[in-house]
Amino acid sequence: MNTNKMQVEIWSDVMCPFCYIGKRHFETALEQFANNREVEIIWKSFQLDPALPEKEEIDHEQYLVERKGLPKDQVKSLLDHVTQSARQAGLDYRFDKVITVNSFNAHRVIQMAKTKGWGDAAEERFFKAYFTEGLDIADRPTLTRLGKEIGLTEEDINEALTNEAYAGKVNRDLYEAQQIGVRGVPFFVFNRKYAVSGAQPPEAFTQTLDKAFAEWRQEHPLPSLEITEGPSCTPDGHCS
Repeated sequence: MNTNKMQVEIWSDVMCPFCYIGKRHFETALEQFANNREVEIIWKSFQLDPALPEKEEIDHEQYLVERKGLPKDQVKSLLDHVTQSARQAGLDYRFDKVITVNSFNAHRVIQMAKTKGWGDAAEERFFKAYFTEGLDIADRPTLTRLGKEIGLTEEDINEALTNEAYAGKVNRDLYEAQQIGVRGVPFFVFNRKYAVSGAQPPEAFTQTLDKAFAEWRQEHPLPSLEITEGPSCTPDGHCS
């Protein structure tokens, strides 16, 4: 955590289709934001369905039919709509390949990656693994391979999956989400003052970034120095 930067906390589940889309929309806004170097992104764990098993029992379409209580044709139409929204954000969703399993262990690995400063890279890798590549994000060998791609060692990954401290980090994020009223994800919190819920268009993130950062800057003003001039050199090689 960098106290010299404005924090944006993002509660997300790697099996949430709108979280990946929301990530892209937020990244678009952040790239255009003039003060983006003074923004710190903190990813937070969330689980849409903690009761899911670690081994797939039904395919994703049937899972949604049973969970949402919708007819199969309506679920298929919903998935087609989400796939189109993802495509507009530059993402390739393959719901026919998705393996519907519990995401808790994936969050444990992401929590380990966060300790190295690789939280964003971990989220990105697990989103792509789940929605595009159809990988099993609860499978230990798969978690190990994905973790190594992020930069973690096999020892790091084993530690994340066996040390209950990392389960505790996930559970603390889940508890904190309950405390601040997160009902669904993605959920973006800016400077602990403003929130954006859902995969809003980039413009919504831009507006909130502008407002939150202006207030943060007032609370953390740049140093105002009284300078006594003397002989000096500048980076362009000019000395006087």
